[in-house]
Amino acid sequence: WCSTRALLTRVNNPDDNPPYLTFSRRTYIIYRVFGHRQVHDLKVHVQLLHNSQIKVTAHMNIRAMVQRTQEVFVLVYLTLFSKATGFKPYPKPSLPQVEGAAFCLSWRLAVEADNVRAWRTVPTQCLRYIETYMIGGQYDRDVDFLVGQILSYVNGIALSGDGMDAWILDVDDTCISNVFYYKSKRYGCDPYDPSGFKAWAMTGGCPAIPGMLGLFSKLVSSGFKVFMVTGRDEETLGQVTTENLHNQGFVGYERLILRTAAYKGQGAVAYKSSIRKQLAAEGYKIWGNVGDQWSDLQGDFVGNRTFKLPNPMYFVP
Repeated sequence: WCSTRALLTRVNNPDDNPPYLTFSRRTYIIYRVFGHRQVHDLKVHVQLLHNSQIKVTAHMNIRAMVQRTQEVFVLVYLTLFSKATGFKPYPKPSLPQVEGAAFCLSWRLAVEADNVRAWRTVPTQCLRYIETYMIGGQYDRDVDFLVGQILSYVNGIALSGDGMDAWILDVDDTCISNVFYYKSKRYGCDPYDPSGFKAWAMTGGCPAIPGMLGLFSKLVSSGFKVFMVTGRDEETLGQVTTENLHNQGFVGYERLILRTAAYKGQGAVAYKSSIRKQLAAEGYKIWGNVGDQWSDLQGDFVGNRTFKLPNPMYFVP
């Protein structure tokens, strides 16, 4: 009914009695909606008008009417008069189905919802889909939308004024992007390569994620203490990471915390939980925590609110 080329409108005032249906060769159908009432003792008068229209007038006593009665009433008269009036149902459009893209969309959403865990590589059939998502504009729009949500939350926070209001931001693919490196790894279709990633990080060429740079600047200017917490190795990547962040505009954070020898071998959840516990022990109130991995946001002392950025290229347990 709703998919036909019909114009549904009211043709008489609410107080008019009786309501009527008019069918024309131009396939305009005018149907007064009776509401949730029941048609009782229905009497129908059919009149052929001079302009080849058929006027169906229904006299009735109105009671509480269920929706199903309306639909049956209309469908019966459509069936009776459609042939005479030239009314033809509008064909249901057939949409092209791209099975590969449909699967990859479902897979990506399941990954982002943490319903697929401990996955090692992106399905090979999703290479082009992930490439398009990451560099075709949708990823940037998703990040910008999320940043908008975070800013709405930030604007509602009343700072304590003691300098202990804190935010935690992850670094890789939260503040700076590794998408150019992962392009060489087929956007995650190839297995993780620790030495290859380290070589990439040593170049210091990770670009800022624009939306997150804007968020960072807003947090700093608002008076929050921003802690950059990363799983990068402090001994080998500490200096280059600091320079990379500064070169991309991340200036003014409270502290950059990297993985030291004491945390070597720990999973990301345990490591980052320990860091947050230390900050809480120092007296900081963690208002928010932003990361691209669920392991950034799980465990203890996660903060008042957590925000997950999209990342369909790799999984960090």
